[in-house]
Amino acid sequence: MNLPADFDHPAWLTAAGTIASYLLILALMTVLLFGVPYVIFSAL
Repeated sequence: MNLPADFDHPAWLTAAGTIASYLLILALMTVLLFGVPYVIFSAL
């Protein structure tokens, strides 16, 4: 059984890209929704 060859299908690359992009969007939204207001209100 050759496991690395099983992950050569383009669907795995698509799934990995989808998960990575969702995580990137989630991190960006977390910074925008929680980090920016924290910085603004801590400066007051």
